[in-house]
Amino acid sequence: MNLENEKCVMIIDENLPLGLIANTAAIMGISLGKEFPEVVGLDVIDQSGNLHPGIIEFPVPILKGTPEKIREIRQKLYEPVFSELTSIDFSDLAQGCKTYDEFIQKMASAPESSLQYLGLAICGPKKKVNKLTGNMPLLR
Repeated sequence: MNLENEKCVMIIDENLPLGLIANTAAIMGISLGKEFPEVVGLDVIDQSGNLHPGIIEFPVPILKGTPEKIREIRQKLYEPVFSELTSIDFSDLAQGCKTYDEFIQKMASAPESSLQYLGLAICGPKKKVNKLTGNMPLLR
């Protein structure tokens, strides 16, 4: 991954309670780490000699969006022009499952149109990520 030409953002439903916002970001962040382990920096040691595991080497802005806007962007990500982007979504279906097996089973019988996206992470070439998200405000 060429960090100078790449960008990664998360879009989270601005109407969610704070705990679900944090959970959504955490879940998508873990999935991003799986997809891009090379962007996690080396472990560091502080002056006292304590070890601190490596963190991601670039910022990941958290943007706010409505459920409708998140769905609109998710749909665009299915288009061939955006096929080189990596996307990770987190839905109400996933959030409501107690086990991964339950998630697999429920997702297999759920039409995409029934999913309400709580968040969406997008990584790839800056120009394409900006085309989808460039005008969206930060979640504060």
